[in-house]
Amino acid sequence: MATLRTDPEQSRRAPNLRSVVVGTGSSLPERVVTNAALAEQMDTSDEWIVQRTGIRQRHIAAADETTSVLGMRAAQSALDDAGLTADDIDLVICATSTPDHTFPATATQIQAALGIHQGAAFDLQAVCAGFVFAVTTADKFLTTGAARRALIVGAETFSRLVDWEDRTTCVLFGDGAGAIVLEAQAAEEGRGVLSTSLRSDGRHREKLYVDGGPGSTGTTGHLRMEGRDVFRFAVGQVTDVIVDAFAQAGMTAEDLDWFVPHQANRRIIEASADKIGIARDKIVLTVDRHGNTSAASIPLALDVARRDGRIKPGDLVMIEAIGGGFSWGAALIRW
Repeated sequence: MATLRTDPEQSRRAPNLRSVVVGTGSSLPERVVTNAALAEQMDTSDEWIVQRTGIRQRHIAAADETTSVLGMRAAQSALDDAGLTADDIDLVICATSTPDHTFPATATQIQAALGIHQGAAFDLQAVCAGFVFAVTTADKFLTTGAARRALIVGAETFSRLVDWEDRTTCVLFGDGAGAIVLEAQAAEEGRGVLSTSLRSDGRHREKLYVDGGPGSTGTTGHLRMEGRDVFRFAVGQVTDVIVDAFAQAGMTAEDLDWFVPHQANRRIIEASADKIGIARDKIVLTVDRHGNTSAASIPLALDVARRDGRIKPGDLVMIEAIGGGFSWGAALIRW
């Protein structure tokens, strides 16, 4: 049987560390498409979309606004916010389901565009839960001393995946990117990622998936979703990771300052918060202006709430998301 050995030198290099958020950033395409504009092109209405989802508008990328371009802009904004440069970053993770290319990883394109020439860069794919998965992954690098500062990007151009003939799905999604910089700091300071909880269950593939890919059809494919089943699962099952994240940290919903969930549907967000006992006035909502931007939605919302003064140093913040597959997760962060 293989034995896992701990390197004493590694242990000395990595004292009790936490991954602390030191900067946030975001980038949205210039073009805004309202519900009214969509109603001119298909059989839908502003009332129908708002009532069922809470979405009023979304941003749609131009031809030259690729996922890496949006991701690079958000990443540079986060670096500027943190007062750091390319030389300070030794890990780049991009959460995306809409990469520029099958390979190389979009993260490497962001890395190159920013002038980062050291460390590792890779993509992570967990659909809408991708950013939570990426934060969790980066946290393992930082708290073991494998990296000092990580740039975590959620970037998507879902407008290129949706079927614009399917009015039940195309009205839901938008494009954009958000980013945070995580830095390894002494845990004694009290800030940083306190707990994470991830889950996946591949039996639910048919409920939310893309009907193409290089290894199957050789095409990009289009997004397909069974909306009612996704709604029921998101409200009925996903709260387990929230409960687990609170339990790991020895905290409850009453301790929370801000709940920043994946911005897919206002009804799902509010029902989930109600189920777990999170007060609605603690929810950060951006779904009305961004639509569902998949892995980009949480970092976009974090940047909005941090820059408008809601999220402040010392605040306890919960991020949570569910994505296709299904994959879902939560993380509790002391800002």
